[in-house]
Amino acid sequence: MTTVTAPTKEIVIEVTIAAPRKKVWETTLHPVTYKEWVNAAWPGSFFEGTWKEGEKLRFVSEDGSGTLAILLEHKPYDYSFAKHVAVLNPGGIEDRDSDIARSWIGTTESYTFTEQNGVTKLTVRLTIYPEWEKMFMDGWPKALAKLKEISER
Repeated sequence: MTTVTAPTKEIVIEVTIAAPRKKVWETTLHPVTYKEWVNAAWPGSFFEGTWKEGEKLRFVSEDGSGTLAILLEHKPYDYSFAKHVAVLNPGGIEDRDSDIARSWIGTTESYTFTEQNGVTKLTVRLTIYPEWEKMFMDGWPKALAKLKEISER
């Protein structure tokens, strides 16, 4: 019998951006600017899919490897919540059974956008397995610094 565990580590990262919430939202999720800011931390990364509730999003690199998530909640300009359901091996082949997949599936991420006086606070909240903490703690500050730079142009 296989024991399935759930992600147990929560990480919260925030950035304050001197731009309206709508601009920050659009910069965060537009395919061109998404690739620009996310590549500050994870070179070669981009997404495939539509940011719409119930849709699948593929967060991948050039060889098709990455992760598959389902967008469980999506409120434009306010909030987006995704749950990861598979690892993607090169060529985009879904993996739900390997050790690495079992240490990833169930991971969640949410993005909350709040604005006050034309300044937006973006809160990224991740629920992960502890073995992924270093990757996210190394990467997210770089990615959000780049997002801030792009949004404030």
